[in-house]
Amino acid sequence: MGGYILSKIRKQPRKLCQTVPPDGPETAERLFCLGLSAYQSGQYEHAISHYRRVLKLLPSHANTYGNLGVVLAAQGKIAEAVAHYQRALALDPNHAEAHNNLGVALVAQGKFAEAIVHYQRAIALQPGKADLHNNLGLALSAQGRIAEAISSFERVVALNPDHAVAHNNLAVALSAQGRVAEAITHCQRAIQLNPGYASAYNNLGVGLSAQGRIAEAVAAYQQALRIIPDYTNAHANLGAALTDQGHLADATQHIQQALSANPGHAEAHNTQGKIFSNQGNFARALEHFGRAIAIKPDCAEAHLNRAHIKSFHHGDTELAALEELAANGRLSPQKTVYIHFALAKALDDAGDYLRAFAHLRKGNALKRQQTHYDEAAALRQFQRISTIFGGALFDHFRGAGDPSSVPVFILGMPRSGSSLIEQILASHPQVHGAGELTDFEAAAGSVLQAAQSPLRYPECIPALNSTAFQRIGQAYHSRLTALADGKLRITDKLPGNFLNIGLIRLALPNARIIHTVRDPVATCLSCYSKLFVLGNHYSFDLGELGRFYRHYQDLMAHWQSVLPPDAILDVHYEDVVEDLEGQARRLIDYCGLPWDDHCLSFHKTSRDVRTASVVQVRQPLFRSSLERWRNYESELSPLLDELMPDELEPSCRAEGNVSAAHQLAAL
Repeated sequence: MGGYILSKIRKQPRKLCQTVPPDGPETAERLFCLGLSAYQSGQYEHAISHYRRVLKLLPSHANTYGNLGVVLAAQGKIAEAVAHYQRALALDPNHAEAHNNLGVALVAQGKFAEAIVHYQRAIALQPGKADLHNNLGLALSAQGRIAEAISSFERVVALNPDHAVAHNNLAVALSAQGRVAEAITHCQRAIQLNPGYASAYNNLGVGLSAQGRIAEAVAAYQQALRIIPDYTNAHANLGAALTDQGHLADATQHIQQALSANPGHAEAHNTQGKIFSNQGNFARALEHFGRAIAIKPDCAEAHLNRAHIKSFHHGDTELAALEELAANGRLSPQKTVYIHFALAKALDDAGDYLRAFAHLRKGNALKRQQTHYDEAAALRQFQRISTIFGGALFDHFRGAGDPSSVPVFILGMPRSGSSLIEQILASHPQVHGAGELTDFEAAAGSVLQAAQSPLRYPECIPALNSTAFQRIGQAYHSRLTALADGKLRITDKLPGNFLNIGLIRLALPNARIIHTVRDPVATCLSCYSKLFVLGNHYSFDLGELGRFYRHYQDLMAHWQSVLPPDAILDVHYEDVVEDLEGQARRLIDYCGLPWDDHCLSFHKTSRDVRTASVVQVRQPLFRSSLERWRNYESELSPLLDELMPDELEPSCRAEGNVSAAHQLAAL
């Protein structure tokens, strides 16, 4: 919150105190100046004494009451400060500084609505004073009036474009509205104006994290900590970013530093819970999620994280708490999304499927409103990729790329069983499960950028030479092997790499590519049931999800048609459930490794898992998972209409028609 503003003494006619008279009679002006000087040097009791002596001489002097309030506030005596500001305003209703200072004190008391009234009065009296607009913006933000807060901060920047604090505050408000790119711009401007602005670096990290630019976010948080080593929020945020990167030991250190400084830091408890969850220690994870919620009942992410690893039942007090949060209407739209998804999971556990789907629908609809997804462009990308990566291209560059056989790409639609396949493989002593990596796109991006082609991807690919593909492969291989030296195979299970199969084949022709496949309806419903914080923007609308799935199927058929038969191994989730050993042996053989029985007890393998399947991969396989989607069949018409082949009889589209579902399972 903005600081207090000191007034100077006013007499009739208005005469300003400029310096402290060295000696002379004890006049009101001299005492006032002595009080001001004492305050500025931190001698608060002397300042109070001088101001009280002024009031004996001038009992109705508004400025003295105002300044006395400032000193009392500096001592933490907020209630007394409020009383003195109110006295100043009773004597002079047009005292702008007193209105502002009273606003600051009221904010300290949590009385934001009253503070806003006084800030607005101060602005009416001094409309060109930037700090007043900044204070108003902060109070509006505290009340959740984000759009109005943004207007206030924008007014500050208009009055003073070099107001670093306002740029930082504007960034926070824009981020709350999901306007992340704009928020990042204002953080960068604040840093440009004040390179030592730790808060701006921290907020820049928050914005970068929201865009999935985790490595850049880590660098921003680290810079904030170089400026202020004991910056609690930066430690907590860095811990969260490192958790996303899978660096759980380093993440734990920063989370512990945050909690040591502030045991009541809800977000740090939430991240500590995520770390324990990733490690399979669900009891400890639930403990920390519970602490986060106890400290901050509207800590929406903690509610969802707890729901992921907890089983709910009718009469569960935590289910009732979720229902109350969803109904009260006081949460921001961003937080409300988390609560709807958490409540959908909880009601699904309790067997209340209609109400569960109602919350799924609400949560997805809200998230879709907050998401920029150009469906036409996304679907055109499929066609552009298949057009460029034709058979002739692979023939022309045969023999190019890095020859390494270390990488194993596990890809396909999200929620199709990729985490299970990685867990089976990672149970083998010669396999390291690296999780979902973005390293291939990063390696390719750096090489393609250096090529300086006027064309964008994928149109730039045919103009490259063999050396470029070799560099992409080498760059990726070097990143990958740094994760687990000594292992013969390293898995990368980023599902969306199905779009990159052509480039993977050119850059790493000996890499294994495992395509995980699951029943289309089950896959899409599972996507719709999970809140993807980053990416997968097609998943928040059933119709868009169905259309995306059809284009994904077409692209996979294209890859199969232009690549050798052994280039891609299709593994069906249902087959793994029905015949674990047979499919596990098939996987291990495809990876060129000797069989190991540990692969059959994959749920006992101790490793970090950072996906939505963190619970499932810690359990044996159950056939019941194959039929879960049938609980929601009557609600899935928009999805079924997109997944159904046109040649199917209209009667097969009837809501709840089981035969239609059987037909879909065979797609």
